[in-house]
Amino acid sequence: MKPSSLKAILSLLLSAGLLAGCSGSATEVSQTIQPSPQPVQTWDVESLMAGMSLREKVGQLFLVRPDALDPSQTQEEIDDSDAPGAKELTPAMEEMLEKFPVGGVVLFGKNLSSPQQVTAFNQALQEASSIPLFIGVDEEGSSVARLANHPGFDLPQYESAGAVGATGDPENAREMGRVIGAYLKEYGFNLDFAPVADVNTNSQNPVIGDRAFSSQPRQAAQMASAMAEGLAQEGIIPVFKHFPGHGDTAEDSHSGIAVTYKTAQEMESCEWIPFSQVPEGAWVMVGHIAAPKITGDLTPASLSPALVTGVLREQLGFEGLVVTDSLAMGAITQEYTPGQAALEALNAGCDLLLMPAGLEEAFEAVVTALENGSLSQERLDQSVERILEYKLEYGLLNG
Repeated sequence: MKPSSLKAILSLLLSAGLLAGCSGSATEVSQTIQPSPQPVQTWDVESLMAGMSLREKVGQLFLVRPDALDPSQTQEEIDDSDAPGAKELTPAMEEMLEKFPVGGVVLFGKNLSSPQQVTAFNQALQEASSIPLFIGVDEEGSSVARLANHPGFDLPQYESAGAVGATGDPENAREMGRVIGAYLKEYGFNLDFAPVADVNTNSQNPVIGDRAFSSQPRQAAQMASAMAEGLAQEGIIPVFKHFPGHGDTAEDSHSGIAVTYKTAQEMESCEWIPFSQVPEGAWVMVGHIAAPKITGDLTPASLSPALVTGVLREQLGFEGLVVTDSLAMGAITQEYTPGQAALEALNAGCDLLLMPAGLEEAFEAVVTALENGSLSQERLDQSVERILEYKLEYGLLNG
């Protein structure tokens, strides 16, 4: 790996032995999932943070496509799923990773060709990073499965989460999580943007449908938790999505703002039930979904302090990592610059910024805000500490 002050601190801690081996109510007690095979470690996160530069800390906030590290690609090419994608690490990409030391990467179909290629690519990315990366993928196990639906891979396929949910047996969802988690781990992934925890209550919804486990909130919650447990048992971080609930919207936030017209009371009795039962160890993804009867305006949830901090954190009691949905989606890019979106998301209470529509602009906007005091060091450290604790918990910092 490339030498850095951060890596030197990490090596010192390792050598010193500091790293050891629609009815109901959204007021449920969260379960706990223990990632396997790595146990929770005892480690002084503050010591590592003390050795990090400002840019290293800021970098931890960003999850990007590997294509965003390729200086030869335009933003349009980066975001185009049909454009050629980065499939191996180049010297130019290594230089970009050193300049913008992001916290993780997310691979898509265009970054894949074979098991051997993706395993080598993920390993090279890890070796080039000054601190181990989150390496994620959308592998829900149905229509959205970047690897299982790719012709270069021979992997188990599932009809849909809805079909698994219809069996009524959470063990089937848990087994799906274990199966998916096992092959993701084999290829060098440690993060899966699944399960879908939305409640499928709107037949006109253009984007969720049978990606959700159920139209019944309690069953959706039970199945999502079971899948998350299966993923975590294989050492893969699960992500509950899309808070505050995408199942009753009639729009696709990829192309514009999605809106739910439900009141807080209505959402508490339906959409928020799965998000009140997120197992410890999982993340929550916040969607670009406006809830005007709650916030009074059309601010996307991903940029809304009222929804991220007020509801998810304070009302539902979620203490883990919060990641935005992709900040390159139309719901964001139509109204916000990359820098504005990044800062609004952080001020709302999000920890991780997913795929901004311009890495350099978003990154430098956060750095500038910290330097001029419009974003506090305390706010930055709050998220970085959570991020490093997850990397420790899932064994990323063990070697």
